[in-house]
Amino acid sequence: MTLETVEIKAFVPAKDFELSTRFYVELGFEVAFTDGSLAYMRAGNCSFLLQKFHVSDHASNFMMHLLVADVDAWWNHIQAQQLVRRYGVRCSVPEDQPWAIRDFTLTDPSGVLWRIGTNIVLDDGIHRASMEPSTAG
Repeated sequence: MTLETVEIKAFVPAKDFELSTRFYVELGFEVAFTDGSLAYMRAGNCSFLLQKFHVSDHASNFMMHLLVADVDAWWNHIQAQQLVRRYGVRCSVPEDQPWAIRDFTLTDPSGVLWRIGTNIVLDDGIHRASMEPSTAG
């Protein structure tokens, strides 16, 4: 018997399934499988299930976090693809956060909030990849 895990995927809601599928493909994901109401979206070793399901209160309170090797490359890709203008979504600029991640936010066409970021090393030279409480005092 083993408690080894293999992976975990979130079911991301889509108000307009076809529009959201196109958005995520242009963002950088590939459609590994779809049946028209569910799409297995993948980028590298990261994946999620896009579903043809939408409740506004659910979507507007749903958040995904994507850790990437180069956050600025992702942000530049979004700008080059003009995803904000073409899909009517919101995107902030990358910022260094006190919890040692450089990230930005992106809202998808259904209102799902994504935080896309890269781990960084703080000025003290300590890499804090997790959000553990500080013991400094």
